[in-house]
Amino acid sequence: MTSLPSPNRQFKIPIRIIALIVLAVLTWFIVVSCGSTNAKQSHFTLQPDEISDYIFRIIKSERTIYGKYVVQRMKSENIVHASENWQQERALPLPAQMFRMTAELASENSPFSYGSMSPWSLNENNLPKTDFEKQAMQTVLDTGLPVKDYQIKDGKKYFTALYPDKAVAAACVDCHNNHPIHKQRYPDKVFQVGDVMGGILINLPLDQE
Repeated sequence: MTSLPSPNRQFKIPIRIIALIVLAVLTWFIVVSCGSTNAKQSHFTLQPDEISDYIFRIIKSERTIYGKYVVQRMKSENIVHASENWQQERALPLPAQMFRMTAELASENSPFSYGSMSPWSLNENNLPKTDFEKQAMQTVLDTGLPVKDYQIKDGKKYFTALYPDKAVAAACVDCHNNHPIHKQRYPDKVFQVGDVMGGILINLPLDQE
């Protein structure tokens, strides 16, 4: 008789495999969506804001699932924790680290890019820098709504959208609120689940012919 695996047994899936699966789905969607806009004959076309909305839905779903049903669940059941030093500690990457890895893989050798941005970022590279980013970030924080516009970057035209990035799980807010850098830089900022913690920036390249 074949024995069933113990419910307490821990199954380990390499983090890179998880990231590749997520990016495979995202890349497929982008290729199909963008391809339809360039086709000479097609049944329908998508506008840049529609494409960015769909991409954001995928990103948001991936972040929510990883934060709530992987990191938070593993922590609650005392199976494995998430850590900034996840490789050395044999832990899970923090949600922000998983997001950064998938974003880097998605934009590899491509003008398309996406990433996180926040005025309370632990990583200085993710602070709003340009006038557009600062104004868009403030609008997102004030309204909770996305900001979309066209930009010229390095001589190329882009459609850029900034979406609100909300805390979806206690693990997210606990990590930020208790991080030494957060306490030092933003001692009065205490996040709660559901708060807008920053934004997700999507850059779609246009006119690549």
